[in-house]
Amino acid sequence: MIHDRYALPLTTRSERAAAHYIDGVDRMLAALHGADAAFEAAIAEDPDFALAHLGRARVHQLNMEGAQARAKAADARRLAAATSPRERQHIEIIASVIEGQGKKAMTAAEQHLSEYPRDAQILSLLLGAFGLYAFSGRSDHDAARLTICERYTGDYGDDWWFLTYLGWSKTEAGELVSGRAVTERGYALKPENAGAAHAVAHALFEQGDAAEGRSFLSAWLPANDRTSFLQGHLAWHLALIAIEEGDADSALEIYEQHIKPANRPYPPLNIYTDTASLLWRLSVAGKTGLDAHWKDVAAYGDGYFPRAGAHFADVHHALVAATTNNDALEARLAEMAARDADGKLAPGPAAIGLGRGIAAFAAGDHDNAVRILAPLMPELVRIGGSHAQRELWEDTFIVACLRAGQGRQATGLISERLHRRPSRRDLAWSQEAARQ
Repeated sequence: MIHDRYALPLTTRSERAAAHYIDGVDRMLAALHGADAAFEAAIAEDPDFALAHLGRARVHQLNMEGAQARAKAADARRLAAATSPRERQHIEIIASVIEGQGKKAMTAAEQHLSEYPRDAQILSLLLGAFGLYAFSGRSDHDAARLTICERYTGDYGDDWWFLTYLGWSKTEAGELVSGRAVTERGYALKPENAGAAHAVAHALFEQGDAAEGRSFLSAWLPANDRTSFLQGHLAWHLALIAIEEGDADSALEIYEQHIKPANRPYPPLNIYTDTASLLWRLSVAGKTGLDAHWKDVAAYGDGYFPRAGAHFADVHHALVAATTNNDALEARLAEMAARDADGKLAPGPAAIGLGRGIAAFAAGDHDNAVRILAPLMPELVRIGGSHAQRELWEDTFIVACLRAGQGRQATGLISERLHRRPSRRDLAWSQEAARQ
């Protein structure tokens, strides 16, 4: 019997197919390019290897290649009858994700892990800023990730992938010191792991260590050039540090060199949300002359996210549309409202309200932006993503308060952020708010 890296049996008679499959899984877990080729090589060695077909389907899904993803998932399901119970459940869970049945997949994944805790791919579905917990609409998804990681700590030990996500989950749940320590243990085991580099970047961000964050990313990115589909997102983290330090010109330079949509080999959801959010942050910071970049991002979004569906894309669509085309924003908000009425908008009405608040801010109606956004700040967590990603809407609310002469409305939020970590911008905003 052939086993994977987590000692789980694989239904294939080909050692070469298994080796390619294991390589593909590790590349997925480490956010490295090449998983597609590895899974295709596994299929070439053993065309009946169901899990290899499913792995290829998952890569198609991440790249927004929906038809191909569903076709390969169907191949995996067809071949599943000859596999083990563990593999059949594994296939059904990931196929459900590919088909957009997140709630079903989340429940099934939790049950599956109680039987097969070392099925790392299934655990990985629940974790991360774009995982099933984060995009469930739950307000406790940070805690949920940490709870399930801690439940299976004994099953993974010092596995490089698990330590990365245990550490990241601790960091996002507010356990910054232990989160950073665990993350750095995982990083040391496999420094080329882009997921680990990402987790380290988050730990440094949450601790307000801009200097070390800039030093770390400035070294890691060129050393690992073209290896990872997180490369653009890690450059986005570097640009955030520049904005925090008041250097919008450097942030725009990073955007133009490493993040803007043209010919980037990264998942479309990463590209769209990173580009839209960074341009918005630059605009809020006072940077002008961004019209051409906004048009590029709008065109990219029209290609990959033409209608409401992926709510994290939808809330970023509001940033783009409010800047370039208010008619498109109204159409998207109406589509989101229809999904909410059908019970398909995971964050609920809060996601629609964020769009309304963004539109008011973009129109210069800061009083209205404050009125709309103030009650949504406690609900912001429901859209998912990471703290670093969600801070965009907090920043917008704070600046709206200051521009409306209502700075004292933002003092509680600013104080909470400063309590969590040092920040030059938050300190300046706190002082400005105190003067109003």
